Amino acid sequence: MTENNFQILDIKTLKDAEKEISKIGSDSKSIDIMAPKAILKVIKIENVILQDAIIIKQDMLSIGGEVAVPKNTFELHNKTGDILIIGTLKQLRDLIIKLNRHYSRLKNISKGLEIIVRDVK
Repeated sequence: MTENNFQILDIKTLKDAEKEISKIGSDSKSIDIMAPKAILKVIKIENVILQDAIIIKQDMLSIGGEVAVPKNTFELHNKTGDILIIGTLKQLRDLIIKLNRHYSRLKNISKGLEIIVRDVK
């Protein structure tokens, strides 16, 4: 019987992900597909209109990510609040595309996310 060894890898960059995926002998053609799925990021956006936060949350949930919103978001008592978008680099890229299909406020959030995600190397 074999004995398994377990370890948590600290993968912070795409290069880290590509290196670790390559080290285990994955097909080199699949590294570009898998690496963005290995990078988890949490992005805080301040002063989001809560109606927009609901749409962002629904779009992110539809692709397997998460968005933390203030507890009274769905009551719309407050006009704005801070949110945390939680997802892999791939999910964030997919969210950017989804948000860009909505109205101008969400397109602006999409552009902001695109700028911050573009810097992930």
